[in-house]
Amino acid sequence: MPELVLSPCSTASYDWSASVLGDPSGWPAPLRVAADLLLNSPLPGLLVWGRETVLVFNEAYAALAGLGAGRTPGGSVPSVLPPPLSSAGAALQGAWNGQPAVVNGAVPAFRSAEGLNEHRCDLWLTPVFDGAAVAGVMVALAPPAPEPLVLDAAPEDASLSILVVEDNLDSQYLVCEMLKAFGHEADGVAHPNDALELLAGRRYDVLFSDVSLPGMSGVDLARQAVGNQPGLKVIFASGYGDSLLRHLEFPYLSLQKPYELDQLQDALAKVARLPAHGA
Repeated sequence: MPELVLSPCSTASYDWSASVLGDPSGWPAPLRVAADLLLNSPLPGLLVWGRETVLVFNEAYAALAGLGAGRTPGGSVPSVLPPPLSSAGAALQGAWNGQPAVVNGAVPAFRSAEGLNEHRCDLWLTPVFDGAAVAGVMVALAPPAPEPLVLDAAPEDASLSILVVEDNLDSQYLVCEMLKAFGHEADGVAHPNDALELLAGRRYDVLFSDVSLPGMSGVDLARQAVGNQPGLKVIFASGYGDSLLRHLEFPYLSLQKPYELDQLQDALAKVARLPAHGA
């Protein structure tokens, strides 16, 4: 049957000779070190020592479990494992085999006068070696790690369908290839009329247009395209600054030619967050 030993503030501050462990002068060095670490920890914790299952615990654990500081050290406990050990499951056996482990989100339940008191925590299990053999396992009850924040896939991580309007065919080809390398779908045309025809036949996420185009400016093309598809996002590329882009009635981003790859990637990351026209 396991024995229970309540640990005071340090191994030197209690007469251990009255406990099942005996005087600390006869303890193996790993037990003394592990016990001192446990006693100096602000976290509730247990030290399981030996296969006979002697349990040393600190005052933080006693307060949590409601055991009380007046409990006689060395008193026997039920053969049922204490809640943290039963919550550790297979990780406890793994620690006895020499494998440190963390049990995230454990909920050991402690019995009190009011009933069961559940304590959500992460259990950190550390084997304590005496030579080559595992002589004990230290179990710390740490505050649970924050739950990972699960977000919807960020717009910039999603594949976008992009219509590139650029009358310089070499530039058009290079831009489309770069966009495809980024994981997006890209179609390229040289004339605004071809762009309007494609936009009438399918839905794109982004219109990426040069400002200066034959027959119609990229601004006028975008104005007409956004009027037909308010959810369409717009990126302009211009070698003449933003003078032609002032006072537009729809949201847009612009790149100054020549632009770098990281500038194009940054624009694509931001454009999906632009509000829709009229929103």
